[in-house]
Amino acid sequence: MSKSARSRSAHATGALLFLAALTAQGCSRSDAAQPAASPQAVAVARVAMAPASPVIIATGTLGAKEELPLAFKIGGVVQEMRVDAGRAVREGALLAELSLTEITAEVEKARLGRAKAERDLARAKSLYKDSVATLEQLQDATTAFEVMQQNVQVAEFNKRYATVRAPSDGVVLRRLVEAGQLVSPGTPVVLFRSNRRGVVLRVGLPDREAVRVMVGDTASVEFAAYPGERFSGTVSQIAAAATTGTGTYEVEVALGDKARSLPSGLVGRVTLAPPRAALVPTVPVEALIEAHGDSATLFSLSTDKATAHRQRVRIGALDGAGVAVLGGLDTSATIIVAGASWLRDGQRVTVTGRTTP
Repeated sequence: MSKSARSRSAHATGALLFLAALTAQGCSRSDAAQPAASPQAVAVARVAMAPASPVIIATGTLGAKEELPLAFKIGGVVQEMRVDAGRAVREGALLAELSLTEITAEVEKARLGRAKAERDLARAKSLYKDSVATLEQLQDATTAFEVMQQNVQVAEFNKRYATVRAPSDGVVLRRLVEAGQLVSPGTPVVLFRSNRRGVVLRVGLPDREAVRVMVGDTASVEFAAYPGERFSGTVSQIAAAATTGTGTYEVEVALGDKARSLPSGLVGRVTLAPPRAALVPTVPVEALIEAHGDSATLFSLSTDKATAHRQRVRIGALDGAGVAVLGGLDTSATIIVAGASWLRDGQRVTVTGRTTP
């Protein structure tokens, strides 16, 4: 290479180095002049402690603990129905009665038979005393009299139960027959709601929930017919076998005196919270930015409340707006619930609001 060529090459190389230096210097000045990114605005919440198992929510039907179909002991023609559906009655009130024509005749026939057996017995005793009747004849006459005596008691007992009376204070829910109707023994004539043992909400629970409930657990009941009102109750009875056809277990929730005046048949929504579940950390569902199976990711605030810390946690059951955290989370942590989707690990944040988990 000639001396002039080497001179031109050196000059070009120097120019390139100079331009690179200027470019680097310009970039350096531009970076230095660029302001730092603003902190991300977020809303936070404290970690709450809640039962590991979710509450049980179910629907059921309200009714009295005792709702009785009342019937005549014997058959006959209904003489009169004394009450209408919806009427409140006192204990012992007459609700219905049978025609007594045939029943009274049965009582008189039994009494006449007893009178004849009594005469036969007196004659047998006299004859036996005179050695005319045998001991066996006397014993037969005695037995016949005792049988007729029992027949009289049966007839008089049936006459007393030719009426239907209220077994306690309560309400007539339905009258099932009308005057003049022929009924057989045991045919219900009135459906009666007794006030004696209060009212209950009957709900059907699947086996996985029924096994978590115990007698004495507290409950809260709401009815659509009475918006804004809550009725407290207690689990009073749990079925020992599943209901045929549905496979659910009937659970009765006894309600307080406040619910005694409510009509039967109301559909209620009951919330049961078994107290035996251990408490675990719970965070709002909105705090989770991604989840897969029992693993999820969320952001928590640093101790200086200035930066966001990304962490992986193990989650459990979802209960409404909250999710249980079974591992990987400090119970004293402050969780980011709004604005977490745009955060990076270690990014600066500013707290603009707080929510309740």
